Parts: sequence; structure tokens; C-alpha cells
Amino acid sequence: MTALVTLGETMAVLAAERPGPLACGTPLRLGFAGAEATVAIGVSRLGHAASWIGRVGADSAGTMILDGLRGEAVDVTRARVDDAAPTGLMLRERRTPDHTRVTYYRRGLAGARLDPGDIDPELVARARVLHVTGITPALGDGPLAAVRRAVDLARAAGVTVSLDLNYRARLWNRQEAAAELNHLVARADIVFAGPDEASLVVPEADPATMARTLLGLGPREAVLKLGARGAVAVTHDGEAVQDIVPVTPVDPIGAGDAFVAGYLAGHLDGTDLPGRLLLAATCGAFAVAAPGDWEGLPRRAELDLLHGADVTR
Repeated sequence: MTALVTLGETMAVLAAERPGPLACGTPLRLGFAGAEATVAIGVSRLGHAASWIGRVGADSAGTMILDGLRGEAVDVTRARVDDAAPTGLMLRERRTPDHTRVTYYRRGLAGARLDPGDIDPELVARARVLHVTGITPALGDGPLAAVRRAVDLARAAGVTVSLDLNYRARLWNRQEAAAELNHLVARADIVFAGPDEASLVVPEADPATMARTLLGLGPREAVLKLGARGAVAVTHDGEAVQDIVPVTPVDPIGAGDAFVAGYLAGHLDGTDLPGRLLLAATCGAFAVAAPGDWEGLPRRAELDLLHGADVTR
């Protein structure tokens, strides 16, 4: 049985290695990134089988992505190589030491051509968790329909549905996002959001109150990611608060997805709510302590490096 199935866009990344404007000779690091792919890698590194559904182009960037995911033991047998469009690209510029500027080349490209026919009903039905984000529905009608189909299949099979709101203002406006995210929140079992994202579907308030209000829309668990202030999680059985795990930050990108990966791995482990939050915060800390979106994600044997106590329970 696959523990986690996720779907979405994964793109090639060219990331500047030093601050300053892009210019001839600027050293760039080649890699790949995608919110859902990061979650799949994080869950896989923590010992659970993960599958990724998506499209890449019939090009060297697509090959790199699929090979990279296979190298992380993520199942990509349901991923599709699209002969009609190239792989998308993300250009990441460190304009100043503390400000990153990102340019996307994705419209009409392979990842944005996902459609409901790409979703394997048997794979979804055999999963323990289906994880989706608010990024994929914003990519177009096909990806929106694909997410809806995956969620419908998961709910029909009794599979836990995880949703990270992951609002991207460049992809759709708040009104469009709110309409679709309200629909998805009502059909999810676990919901992740930052306070600003949560305000798309519930009134602004303190984080714990926003999480409780999210529960009233249908989920069993609501988790508010608070960045440097940690996180708060609320279920119908109780609440828990988690501070950040101290670490020297190197690259903040990918921390939220790493957090989600840790929380879902804890869910798959059968860990209690405080334990899930601790594992999530630990994964987030590992992610920001290394460059790249997912490269710093921990393996099970490494978790105690940031703690004096066991967080693997």
C-alpha cells in the first residue's frame, strides 16, 4: 500500500548562488522544486511509501525531475511525460542577501497540463493519505478538475485527504481562491494554512481561533503554520502548540512544505498531536538549514541531531 499520494506541478529550478542582480556569469544551481514533490520526498525520507502524479516535458529537465524523485524512492510510475509541452522553469534570484525574487515560466507548459485522466483511481484508493495544495487548482481548468477528481476518489475510498491552502497571488486572486478553497476545505480531513491563507475562508482572529473555525467547515484537524512563531494545531479532541526548533537558517524556501511532510509522516506513524507537531517543526528546521527546497529534509536516523530527545515516536 502507498502511504501517501500527491499530485501537482514540479518544475526545473535555476537558483542564483550569491546575492545580486542576474548578469552574465552569475553562478546558478540547477535543481527541481514543487510543493507536492517536496512533501512526497519528505515523507519518503521518513520511511513511508510516497507516489507523485504530475506531468513533465519530454526534455532533459523532465528526465532530471523524474530521476531525482526516483532517487528519493518516490514512485513516479503514474507521472506522465508530455510530448506537447516542455517542463516548466523557476528562476530564483537572490536580489539581496535577505530578499529572493522568483520568476516562473509555467503557463501552458507540461505541469499546468495535468488533467483528470492523469489520476489513477486504484492508486488513490490504496493510499492512506491523499495530499493536495491550493497551487494546483490555480494552474488552470485541467489541474483544478484533476484535484477535484482525486479528492472525490479519496473520499469515496475512505482515504484521509490532506490540504495545504498554499495560496499563490500570482496565480489567482483572493476571490477566486476563496471560492475553490472553501470547497476543498469542506472535503478535507487535515488542513494546513498560514494565518493570511486561512483568512481566505475564515474570519481573521488569533491562530487558535482561526484553526477552531476551520474545524467547523468539516476537517478533523487544522494546523496553522506561524513561521518564526511556531505552529498551533486543533482537533476535536484537543489542541497543541509548537515552538520553532532552533537552527541557523540558510535558506527559508521549502520550510512550509517540509513542515507538512513531517506532520503527515507523524500521522502515518500514529503519533499523537504534540508528536506530529514536533516532527513537523523538526523537518522545517532541517529544511531551512540547507540550500534548496527539499535537499535538507531529514531521514529518520537524523532526527535527534536537533534535539536531546527522541522525536521518532
